[in-house]
Amino acid sequence: MQPTSHNTQQVKRINVELVKNTLRSTGVGTKSSIANLTKLSVATCGTILNELLQTGEIIDLGPDESSGGRPASRYQFNADYASVLCVFIRTEGGVHSITHLQANLNGEIKDEQTLILDEITVATVEDLATALIEKYNNVQAIGIGIPGVAHNGIIGICDVPGLAGQPLGPWLKERFDDVEVIIDNDMNLTVYGLYNEQHFEEEKNFAVVTFPKNHYPGAGFIIDGHPLKGNTHFSGEVSYLPFGVSSEEQLQLLQTPEGLHQLVVKTLVSIIVIINPAAIVITGDTMDSGMQHDLIQSCLQTIPQEHMPQVMIQNDTRREYVTGLVAVTLESLTYRIQLIEKKW
Repeated sequence: MQPTSHNTQQVKRINVELVKNTLRSTGVGTKSSIANLTKLSVATCGTILNELLQTGEIIDLGPDESSGGRPASRYQFNADYASVLCVFIRTEGGVHSITHLQANLNGEIKDEQTLILDEITVATVEDLATALIEKYNNVQAIGIGIPGVAHNGIIGICDVPGLAGQPLGPWLKERFDDVEVIIDNDMNLTVYGLYNEQHFEEEKNFAVVTFPKNHYPGAGFIIDGHPLKGNTHFSGEVSYLPFGVSSEEQLQLLQTPEGLHQLVVKTLVSIIVIINPAAIVITGDTMDSGMQHDLIQSCLQTIPQEHMPQVMIQNDTRREYVTGLVAVTLESLTYRIQLIEKKW
C-alpha cells in the first residue's frame, strides 16, 4: 500500500470508495443512512452521490416512504455499470483449455465458456481478450489464472509451454491501456477462495496443497489473513522441497500409493513447522477422502498433537478457484489507498 499521508484528492477518492462499498454491502441507502455508516458528513455524501449518479455508478430508486417531512431519495449500487473478465488457463492430461467468464461489480457471473485448444500462446490470450472486450460492456479489469509463477505480469515457470517466460501482463497492459490486468498463480487464487469459505472468527494462517496426476505438487498460503506470495512470487512451489530425490524420481514416486503418501506427509510436515496453520486443505486428483486418517497419523509421528492443524481433503476446487480470481480481479479496481488495508 501507499503511504497514508493523504492530499485532498486522495481523501476524496477514499471517501468515494467508502460510499460505493457501503452501498454495495447494504443494497439500498439514503444520504443520511450512508453518512451514518461511513461517518462522513451528510453534505459530503450528497456531493459524492450526485457525482456517482452522473457517471451511472449508482441508481436513484426514488423517494423513501415518508415519515413526515420531505421523503429522502434511495440509492442503489449499479453492479452492471462495468464488468470484469476472468480467464482460467489450464493444462490437464496434455489438454490445453481456457475458461473465460464475465462478472459484474458484485461478482455475479454473467457468462462462462470453455475453449479446448491445441496450444496456448500470448497471441491466443491477447486475441481472446480483444474479442471479449469488444463483446462485453465496459470491461475494466482482466484477471488471469495460470498454472505457474507470475511476477509483475511476467510469467516464469509455467505448465503451459507457450506462456513460460513470456511478459504477458505488460503486453496486455500496453494493448489495453485503460484496463487493469492481474495475473496470478492458480493455487494462490484457490487458497484465497478456500480461506474465505472457512469463515474464521479472526485472521488465521492457512494452507492449500495440491497433488495433481502427472504434475508436480503446488501450494498456496494465507498468513494472518493475507496471501503469502514471496519476494518473486515463488512461494508455494513445494516440489522444490529437499525430498532427497531428483525431479524425475519425484514424479515416479507420486504415481505409486506408497510414494505419494511419503511425499504428501513430508510436504505437510514442512508446511506445519514453518507457518503453523490452523487448517490445511489437500486437493488434487491423486487424493481421496479415505487417505485423510493415515496422513494425519503419519504427520503426528513428527508433529505434536497440540500443533496439528485441521486437515481436509477436497478434490474439486474449481468453484473456489473461480471465487478467488473474481474477488482479486474486482479488488484491482479499488483505490490503492484505503482506510482498511487490503488483503490481496
